[in-house]
Amino acid sequence: MNIVEKSTLAYCRKLAKNNTRDWFKENKEVYQTALENVKAFQSDLLADLQKIDEIDKSKMFRIYRDVRFSKDKTPYNPDFRMSFSREGAHRRGGYYLRIAPGNTFVAAGFWGPEPKDLKLIRSHIAQDDKPLRKVINSKKFKNHFGILDGDQVKSAPKGYPKDHPSIDLLKYKQFIVSKKITDKIVCSKDFKKEVINSYKAIRPFFDYMSEILTHDLNGVSLLGGSK
Repeated sequence: MNIVEKSTLAYCRKLAKNNTRDWFKENKEVYQTALENVKAFQSDLLADLQKIDEIDKSKMFRIYRDVRFSKDKTPYNPDFRMSFSREGAHRRGGYYLRIAPGNTFVAAGFWGPEPKDLKLIRSHIAQDDKPLRKVINSKKFKNHFGILDGDQVKSAPKGYPKDHPSIDLLKYKQFIVSKKITDKIVCSKDFKKEVINSYKAIRPFFDYMSEILTHDLNGVSLLGGSK
């Protein structure tokens, strides 16, 4: 079993303090060692995730930052980030993991729903919010993630009154969950299990969102001949 080495987190700390092209170039071999360590962990995590869900692909994000439109011109991300996409149009949602000293977290959900998807989500919630409330109020959900997170509109989305009984849910523009993990756990054999258990805890939310995003308000499939 591959674990995240302490040296990998140590590299991220040093990069955060020395975020320059010269330093990165001088320590390229250390970076490659850390990267291979995280890739090995990613491979193991993917294998376990595929046992509980259908995964289309796994992605490791680039360490190089796009600084064109950012005030922060540091060239590198002092962390390692990966995502896992679910397979098929009938499975919605995606898993995410960031490994960073003092700020490692698992996350999942819908970062940027397309306008038509966001409209459909709100329509279903407005029609009946009980299924979603049951999911986010469950003991397992609260133990892992606490609350549903994500950006919200300040008042009420267009077409809905401010006093709508489901306004607290309708205001969401994103539907995200996350859970922080300590460095001690990250560099232990329990890390992968902790991540997988968190991903398991999000499945009821994914099942709900997949259902409403693939069916209209009358329960008719929007996928044609697909599932």
